Amino acid sequence: MQYHKAAFLGQERSRKAQMKLFEYTGFSMLTYTIKKGSSGFEPVGEEMLVGSLNNGKEMILFICDNEGYAKAQSKSMTIEDGNNIVEKMILDGFKKFEGEIKTVI
Repeated sequence: MQYHKAAFLGQERSRKAQMKLFEYTGFSMLTYTIKKGSSGFEPVGEEMLVGSLNNGKEMILFICDNEGYAKAQSKSMTIEDGNNIVEKMILDGFKKFEGEIKTVI
């Protein structure tokens, strides 16, 4: 896929993820919009999986695709707050991403 087409599609998907994460955390920023595929550039996937990373006593939440490419991320929060939000997102129908998250932290 051509870069500009992959970027356009990926940006649409990532913005959707950013707005969804914002609903839960009150802040979210765009991360990846494209990824390198076997045949060139590809947009991030359509899937919306919730993932998290702990950093000491803080947690960052992500919405990523099924390959772990983070499309949106929250700012740092307490682990307790992060776990509560993840629990709510799962109750609302999100699936948890269990693999390694690829992000731009």
